[in-house]
Amino acid sequence: MSPPGISREWVGLAALFLLILMTFVRGTLSQQPSGEPIVSPEVSYDHRVTFRFGAPYAKAVSVRMEGYGQPLGMTKDAGGVWNVTTDPLAPDYYGYSILMDGVALIDPANHVIKPNLLGPASEVYVAGSATLPWELNDVSHGVIHHHFYHSRIVGDDRDFYVYTPPGYDPSSPATYPVLYLLHGFSDDASAWTAVGRANVILDNLIAQRKAKPMLIVMPLGYGAPEILEGGWAGIRRNDQRLHDLFRKNQEQFGEALLDEVIPMVEHSYRVKADRDSRALAGLSMGGSETLFVGLNNLDRFSYLGAFSAGGGRTDYAATYPRLDSRANARLRVFWMSVGKSDGLLVPNEKFHDWLGGKGIRVEWVESPGGHWWPVWRRNLSDLLPQLFQQQRAALSDFWSQKAQEQR
Repeated sequence: MSPPGISREWVGLAALFLLILMTFVRGTLSQQPSGEPIVSPEVSYDHRVTFRFGAPYAKAVSVRMEGYGQPLGMTKDAGGVWNVTTDPLAPDYYGYSILMDGVALIDPANHVIKPNLLGPASEVYVAGSATLPWELNDVSHGVIHHHFYHSRIVGDDRDFYVYTPPGYDPSSPATYPVLYLLHGFSDDASAWTAVGRANVILDNLIAQRKAKPMLIVMPLGYGAPEILEGGWAGIRRNDQRLHDLFRKNQEQFGEALLDEVIPMVEHSYRVKADRDSRALAGLSMGGSETLFVGLNNLDRFSYLGAFSAGGGRTDYAATYPRLDSRANARLRVFWMSVGKSDGLLVPNEKFHDWLGGKGIRVEWVESPGGHWWPVWRRNLSDLLPQLFQQQRAALSDFWSQKAQEQR
């Protein structure tokens, strides 16, 4: 819908003009004064990455990158091209932005984009061994399905993604367990596949017989979408309005997941519809939603995984009024992780300590790194092999049947 007083034609012309302007600017910044294209990023044999950016009149340029606490300052050569080279990096995918005089930009020389609702960034890939879970290998691959629906609870049109494992056949009587996997603040429902590579990770683990074939359902995680309106500055406020908005976001998301998404999945896919066949996990905002929804609905989930949980409520007794040590008998896996240099380490430790005081057992993991995707990809790779393994006999039967089919 066009804004009042502005015709649809003018909106279209404005969008076309903006596209042309962005294309021109990007083309200009990605060339050297000589007209030769700028190569950025460039990954060397020893896993160092060199970034280059053409801006002869800029006063200061740097690179803000996952894995580095502070931006990397760039130096300008005689041709007006800024550059910097990192230390050797662990093989992975890294998001980054170019900061030109304080303004965050995507790298105009790099076509690979890391999507995000509040701050799309560029992405660089440092290749590693085929044994790494997120590396694309010559194995059977699952399928990603995209669904749209109108949420009566939240009051908007939204989407969710479903990964079905290799060999999934809707006409077969075989049924599968489900992991409901939640994204973080500023991401959308595509984050775990577009950035987290959850589908690739599970493809590899299934091929290696380390994980049970399962569906992964990735819903939109905003029960109160207006939480995005203030951007990153908005969620850093420490006032009652923000606390109320976080509470609404968690509560309405939980209702949408339990009363809308799960019923649609269980109607449309061949899945096991019991608590021992449901897992819930998520990162950051999705981690706190996992704790809130999962611990308050132990009749619905047997497996919980919270990665770098953030945005959770600190009135623990009021948030989890029925939680006590009886949860130990109901949770087959309760896993919490956080990076050792993550700003959310202390809040996670406090909640972990509170759980311990209630007699609740948690598998607690502190991993190297901060609040970024390289940590969460490893978290997911570690959690997936632990899911649904109480059915080890069924898993053994599954692989025996597969072996017979291949003969």
